[in-house]
Amino acid sequence: MAAADEPLYRDPDQPLAARVDDLLARLTAAEKVAQMVHTAPAVPRLGIPAYNWWNECLHGVGRAGLATVFPQAIGMAASFDPPLLERVAWAISDEARAKYHQALRQDHRGWYFGLTFWSPNINIFRDPRWGRGQETYGEDPYLTARLGVAFVRGLQGSDGRYLKVVATPKHYAVHSGPEPERHHFDARVSQRDLHETYLPAFKACVQEAGAASVMGAYNRTNGEPCCASPTLLDGILRHTWGFAGYVVSDCGAIDDIHLRHGVTSSAAESAALAVRHGCDLNCGQTYEALLMALDDGLIAEAEIDACCRRLFTARFRLGMFDPDERVPYADIPASRVDCAEHRQLNLQMAHESIVLLKNEGSLLPLSRQLRSVAVIGPTAASVRVLLGNYNGFPSRPVTLFDGVVAAVSPGTQVTYAEGCSVRADDRRGFAEALRVAEAAEVVIACFGYSPELEGEEGDVPASHGTGDRPAIGLPGMQEELLLSLQATGKPVVLVLTGGSPIAFPTVAARLPAILMAWYPGADGGTAVADLLFGAVSPSGRLPVTFVTSVDQLPPFGDYRMQGRTYRFLDQAPLFRFGYGLSYTTFTYEDLCIAPARATPEQPIDVSVRVRNTGPVAGDEVVQLYVADRVASVPVPRHHLEGVQRVHLQPGQARQLKFVLTPAQLAAYDDQGRPFVEPGEFVVAVGGGQPDDPVAGAVQQSLWIS
Repeated sequence: MAAADEPLYRDPDQPLAARVDDLLARLTAAEKVAQMVHTAPAVPRLGIPAYNWWNECLHGVGRAGLATVFPQAIGMAASFDPPLLERVAWAISDEARAKYHQALRQDHRGWYFGLTFWSPNINIFRDPRWGRGQETYGEDPYLTARLGVAFVRGLQGSDGRYLKVVATPKHYAVHSGPEPERHHFDARVSQRDLHETYLPAFKACVQEAGAASVMGAYNRTNGEPCCASPTLLDGILRHTWGFAGYVVSDCGAIDDIHLRHGVTSSAAESAALAVRHGCDLNCGQTYEALLMALDDGLIAEAEIDACCRRLFTARFRLGMFDPDERVPYADIPASRVDCAEHRQLNLQMAHESIVLLKNEGSLLPLSRQLRSVAVIGPTAASVRVLLGNYNGFPSRPVTLFDGVVAAVSPGTQVTYAEGCSVRADDRRGFAEALRVAEAAEVVIACFGYSPELEGEEGDVPASHGTGDRPAIGLPGMQEELLLSLQATGKPVVLVLTGGSPIAFPTVAARLPAILMAWYPGADGGTAVADLLFGAVSPSGRLPVTFVTSVDQLPPFGDYRMQGRTYRFLDQAPLFRFGYGLSYTTFTYEDLCIAPARATPEQPIDVSVRVRNTGPVAGDEVVQLYVADRVASVPVPRHHLEGVQRVHLQPGQARQLKFVLTPAQLAAYDDQGRPFVEPGEFVVAVGGGQPDDPVAGAVQQSLWIS
């Protein structure tokens, strides 16, 4: 119990709302406004410490020194494993709490050491040219929603009173490039695409996972700046979905409203517009103009109070005004940062994220007893390709080359040649690479992309600062060198790195074995080697479609879903969404749908038996797809509506169960309203899409009447 002369807000036994209101009543208008920018200053007279709201944990605590660096988000999405991602997020929040409290002990309240994290990125990766697609969970609304919910839950913890950390799904909404245009671009989108594709993951994170914060996007959506949108913020987020947390702008996005979108004419007008429509916190300094807006009658102090109330509610829920002994997460020790348990979890996630794209003649797994192995390529010895963007720094990064060296027999000769750079048009290393290849039994070729070539606007100098990829094939001289290596006649195993789909049809046709490793995290080299040499059977699945070329894509700035992603693509891709090979085989049988004839309000039970019919143990990623056979409105070809990962020994079988809700069968009308239409639906369950020849999918009709 607080002392009698202590203010009410200092008493942890008082109701939360009463504490927040008591604190607000003690602040001046100027002090309130100052708390609405991300670098919130201290208010010494009230014992309010300074706080920086900007922190990152996309795939580990980012930009704050030592951390466990998990695979980049797109790689973790390739696991198709929400329960594992929730465990990863719990480990990240352990490290976040440990770093925060240790920093306080060192009187450090700086950038990236707080508890309010601007992750996850749940935008839909609708176009492979977008440089920030690597930060997302891929192109599918269902998978993105399930992974987003898992990540938010893992970050925010399970205590009924205190938040472990704050999760901030971003960028709300309809945001996925082009990067250079994000500050002035208007994403025009139909109500059908908005509600069917772009919003479901945000809705799930808010309503199912209880996300305490949401970040608004830079762009406009249908004419309204996202950080000041009456439709997105007032209407959908707060009124329809019941969101009670706070909204933060992307950094500089409030300035964009008047400087680049031209919706308002001054900082005061932009700040007032954003606050009026529910953007509580400004990453930037534009909200300092709110005092002028108050004086000019553009906004009322009660509207500022509403924002501050939501912001301080979050800080109270994080335990920032309570004794440490009251807060269940305050005693997480610094030793949890980059600890052995987290590194083991990291390795498991890396194992599950890597996708085997091709294995002609069962070249893989390789023998550890090979006489000689050549590791060739510009990403083989690179630490940077392990880390992606928005990353922390691991204590013991394992490169792809390091992983191979550690995996093979002590009697195996391992040689290395860079061959070419990631991006430059330079053949000077070709001769050495070919010499090394010709002397080896097997070539492990490490090629692809690095964070030098894709990412956020301004962070990727090699892309002229745009971050995007106007061309999506192998960059520089990589394809030429790979074809030269193949021409030596030696078996070539290609290990690709990158955060986006790569169009490489010629190479894909000629090389016998290909792995997609993404940006695989601190233990990426170990994970890749474990798959190459058979310690683990590959089990990752593509969370994005690999098209054959950009010619299969609509214009980058066109936000209509027609012709995009596996749901609407009407051409054969290079590699399908949901695709991935294994060292074993699986079969599906006994698909049962009950009831087979249902009303639009009934949940549907689906069961199937999956069996490992191959020689080794392995994980199968079981995927359930739904297709509306005859619809009165445009609908996807089919769409993912269920995922389960199952581990099976050779010969072992397991019965799996799914439940389809009416919402998962819904089509969307021109106003974006869902409805379940009577008629025939087809439910397919297998190891990939129903039209994938290697998926082994079984299917059955479901009738809605």
